[in-house]
Amino acid sequence: MKIYLTDLQAYNEGHLVGRWIKLPLSGFELAQALSEVLSEGEAICGTEEHEEYFITDYEADISIDEYEDIQKLNELAEAMEAFTDDDVIKLDLLEYEGYDRREVLLKGIDTFDVEVHDYSSDTSFTDVYELLAYDLVQEGCFGKVPSHLENYIDYSAIGRDLSMDYTEFEHGMLGRVA
Repeated sequence: MKIYLTDLQAYNEGHLVGRWIKLPLSGFELAQALSEVLSEGEAICGTEEHEEYFITDYEADISIDEYEDIQKLNELAEAMEAFTDDDVIKLDLLEYEGYDRREVLLKGIDTFDVEVHDYSSDTSFTDVYELLAYDLVQEGCFGKVPSHLENYIDYSAIGRDLSMDYTEFEHGMLGRVA
């Protein structure tokens, strides 16, 4: 997450004084970056006691308001930095299902019961729900199926039923939020 931090008083006086900051930073580094931007604004404007700043641009996976609390943004950036690839996929599913990314990050991804199955690399022409049905039968989710009955299982019908509970939120990616 990157934000462009701007000195508000300098901006109001017609000067664009600011810099890009990559979050997360330690508390000391963040305070130092804020101080440097405000000090530069004071020097350019020839005035003292610049205290306010705002965010004029950002590069992030969440929307950021211009008067966002930078400490909270820093905490969100820390949470996002700790995400694994699986966590990012879960976050994508939650967003697809209508959850707000920011709220998910604040609550923590582990507080949500999310199940994801990745068939995006499958090159067969089999329906992804049918692939899920096959995997769930093999995992024993429907009980132990005797080997002499495996050929009689209608994976297509099971897949149709599973499509009521699972969502294809990206190509070949199925998931559900319990």
